[in-house]
Amino acid sequence: MSGIELSSSAFGDHATVPRRYALEGENESPPLTWSGVPDGTAELVLLCEDPDAPSGTFVHWVVVGIDPHAGGAPAGGDPQGGTGLVNGYGRRGWGGPHPPPGDEAHRYYFRLYALSEPCVLPDAPAAGQVHEAVERGQLASGTLVGLYRR
Repeated sequence: MSGIELSSSAFGDHATVPRRYALEGENESPPLTWSGVPDGTAELVLLCEDPDAPSGTFVHWVVVGIDPHAGGAPAGGDPQGGTGLVNGYGRRGWGGPHPPPGDEAHRYYFRLYALSEPCVLPDAPAAGQVHEAVERGQLASGTLVGLYRR
């Protein structure tokens, strides 16, 4: 399986996510760019999850139906053609990092999946539901990890 190169101009891989993108900041989704989407991709799916959350993996962002030709997402917006689903805060779209004060830095996994067929998910999916749904028809994926602590 080939890999998608996923990056952000706001932070590097395994580097700190700026406060602007956190819940207590402007709560704006970070800009993302990607390349290496394989031919035959029907849609892209974006997931941002925090596996370090005290209550279990927390979903910060799920976007389905992203145009395979989109090369990224602007700060504060969903990628082209994408539909933001309901995150762990119960709101549609992006919900920024907000780990408990004093915790070690939490890891925020941004994952982009190239799928050979459209992805079907509930309106407010858990991270496990996203992982299960993208396993079928996954052509490639890319991961970017951001860190954040309060």
